[in-house]
Amino acid sequence: MTRLELGKLRDVTLRDGLQLTGGMLSVERKVEVVRTFLALGVPAVEIGSMARGDVVPPLANTVEVIRALTPEELAACWVWVATPRHVARALEAGARNVQYCLSASESHNQANIGRSVDTSLDGMPESIALVHEAGGSIQLCIATSFTCPFEGAVDPERVLAIASDPRAEGADGIVICDTLGQAVPHEVRSLISRVRDETPPRDIVYHGHDTWGLGVANALAALEAGASTVDGAIGGLGGCPFAPGASGNTATEDLLFALRPSWLDPTRFARLVELSESLLEELREPNRSKAREGARSKAPVFPWVLPQ
Repeated sequence: MTRLELGKLRDVTLRDGLQLTGGMLSVERKVEVVRTFLALGVPAVEIGSMARGDVVPPLANTVEVIRALTPEELAACWVWVATPRHVARALEAGARNVQYCLSASESHNQANIGRSVDTSLDGMPESIALVHEAGGSIQLCIATSFTCPFEGAVDPERVLAIASDPRAEGADGIVICDTLGQAVPHEVRSLISRVRDETPPRDIVYHGHDTWGLGVANALAALEAGASTVDGAIGGLGGCPFAPGASGNTATEDLLFALRPSWLDPTRFARLVELSESLLEELREPNRSKAREGARSKAPVFPWVLPQ
């Protein structure tokens, strides 16, 4: 059994991946991408955000994307939210699974969401109730769990205090984010282990960026420490508009090549690489995936290399 079979991979291309892109994707193209991921076997997909469209234009059509998907497809999809009003709008459109996001650091929460961490936490009980009444799932997503672009290193005790806050009681999962990609494996392993052992029991997701080249190593460390899910974006696309110094997410291709879930074979991997290449070319973004480079190498006897 591989590590990923102990949990799953969630692709976040259509939310975190698009936040800093200049290119835009139509509703139809986004729906096509979601359906391609699901058909290939990707277990979960983040499809957008309820953030204001004038602030993050590439995500402005999220409600239309939600409405275009079937209930069966939406069962595998996630939407980023930051307020109870966001939650209500997402659920009204048909979404069932949301990530309620706030930051461990006050400065980033103010820059990213425009409110204090305490105010963000105040909105969790209502959000949890709304989601559970709709039969969905909600995750508490903690950005800047390791470092903050404005405050520097984040004390792990701060993350644990938020994770244990009574206002988050009832959340189905928790997402620990290396927003800047500055963490190293022993830090990831330590924090995920403490979240597992010292906070309420629930699914743990690790969301990492590959700024310093440790995205895959950190994801492996998170899974070994008890995370059930890791996030990635094809081609290493992504970054946070309110986190100077953050680069793209850990590439989905790199994570899958390292983890080899049972549903992945060279043919499906090839289709994923081709999707990555076409989508990033369409967005005029560089492809940072090392596995994609390997897949285009001249090593024909290796089954994961694409036919020339």
